[in-house]
Amino acid sequence: MNALLESPALPALPEVPVQRQANGADALIATLLNLGVDTVFGYPGGAVLPLYDALHAEPRLRHILVRHEQAAVHAAQGYARTTGRVGVVFVTSGPGMSNTTTGLLDALCDSIPVLCISGQVATTAIGTDAFQECDAIGISRPVTKWNAQVLRVDELSATIARAHATAAAGRPGPVLVDVPKDVQLAPLAAAPQGRVLMPDLPAVPHKQVLAALELLSQARRPIFYGGGGLINSGAAACDAFKRLVQISGAPCALTLMGLGAYPASDPQFLGMLGMHGTLEANLAMHHADLVVCVGARFDDRVTGRLDAFCPGAKVIHLDIDTRSIGKVVKADVGLLGDCHASLLALLNAWDQRDATKADLASWWLRIEGWRAEQSLGFEDSAEHIVPQALMSRLQHQLQGRDAIVATDVGQHQMWAAQHIRLERPGRWLSSGGAGTMGYGLPAAIGAQIAHPDALVVCVSGDASILMNIQELSTATQHRTPVKVVLSNNGYMGMVRQWQELIHGGRYSHSYTEALPDFVALARAFGWQAARVDRREDLDAALQACLESDTAYFLDVRVAAEENCFPMIPAGAGHHEIMLRK
Repeated sequence: MNALLESPALPALPEVPVQRQANGADALIATLLNLGVDTVFGYPGGAVLPLYDALHAEPRLRHILVRHEQAAVHAAQGYARTTGRVGVVFVTSGPGMSNTTTGLLDALCDSIPVLCISGQVATTAIGTDAFQECDAIGISRPVTKWNAQVLRVDELSATIARAHATAAAGRPGPVLVDVPKDVQLAPLAAAPQGRVLMPDLPAVPHKQVLAALELLSQARRPIFYGGGGLINSGAAACDAFKRLVQISGAPCALTLMGLGAYPASDPQFLGMLGMHGTLEANLAMHHADLVVCVGARFDDRVTGRLDAFCPGAKVIHLDIDTRSIGKVVKADVGLLGDCHASLLALLNAWDQRDATKADLASWWLRIEGWRAEQSLGFEDSAEHIVPQALMSRLQHQLQGRDAIVATDVGQHQMWAAQHIRLERPGRWLSSGGAGTMGYGLPAAIGAQIAHPDALVVCVSGDASILMNIQELSTATQHRTPVKVVLSNNGYMGMVRQWQELIHGGRYSHSYTEALPDFVALARAFGWQAARVDRREDLDAALQACLESDTAYFLDVRVAAEENCFPMIPAGAGHHEIMLRK
């Protein structure tokens, strides 16, 4: 994406009604089309009506009408995460723009490329506290990679081109362009042109590559630690990561955001790292003498207490963001650049040196001892559905289907991450850095829009689904056959768990006393729906849900007070991991 992007003289301006001249809104739509955009998620309002008027005349740009602007951004994230393209959002001024901030924060934390285009009051009204005016630039600055306000119509096309390029270049992220209404309406004196030069990333330094390879050849207890940057870099980067892990003979673990970057069925895969990761992944990190971090940022949910993190390990860090290398954990070798290029450089150097695998037999013996503890094991019950059984049986039903799985945030998210086995990148959508409840359903809708023939499943909890449940209507309108599997325990599950384990069992406002009848509610929105509360009926209920050819909501009543283990308490080290037993 780091190349010269040009917004040419726009020959493809939409046909406009004869009573008006082509204007800034027409140029904006044409610029998006020239950039390859074919889908936009949004919600209209007064300050963005000229843009929607131009959209009405342009059949080549599909618009997905959501029910809330936060959901528009999450849907764009789901679209972007599963396609590798920039997700685009249209919103109006004031509350329309301010409602996007949670989604923009989520995209910033998880490095998802999103272009948000907000309407604004006319330039003559800016600063007058006009109706639905807000400081879009000031509000969005902390939650975007870059933002801009366009005050002249002849700058509009170039600004949109730059924003689109910026969202995808380097470490991806959200950008916002604020466009006043009079700029949208301004007639075009001439076809606009724009040019954006994005700097190329530096070549991977050969000296650093050799230093990394030397550390890898010397290590006797190495572990590879992959994150969401691998997914962002694309399937080829994940393939290169897999090749390097396999030829090294070392174990591999992934972050929540990195799931799918390495096939879960491979015996070198130890599972997810971090607070609710597997025993073998976390103890391997703690006892490693070398950590090879690829496309991850040493998040606190992975590292635990920093002074106890990997106390005897050297660190190789591959990252596209220079600010991330050494920011949290000191790197002995840092490889700056797209992780695909860095991985290929390491593979080429390995081949040129004819390197051989280190003898890791004793290391694997220790790892297999930890693995034998079966830290994800659980006690199934014939009397009720435990949430781990729900995720385990869901995984069984998804086996071989190449499904896309989105989650909301909480216990169900962690159980899904533990038990659903992902073999390929781009099949896992979850809110990592921001931990946004309400993310799952709109993200699943965005993924389904991008992949209409795919099986897309949203795993949610009763508290999370209520955050954006209005998007059931979006799925119905746009005929997206999303499947919601609801782990319904009546609690804010993770909040309740922390209150039990850390706050002396003082359950302060973590129980929901007035949950709706989710089946009736889903049907009211036009979905098929069912409820299951008996373990013996679970498999058949999941099968009916997944095999439906329309949107389907399955309300699964699970054991109310089950806790999610393993668990590393906040402020603890990996070696202080708590197991179920």
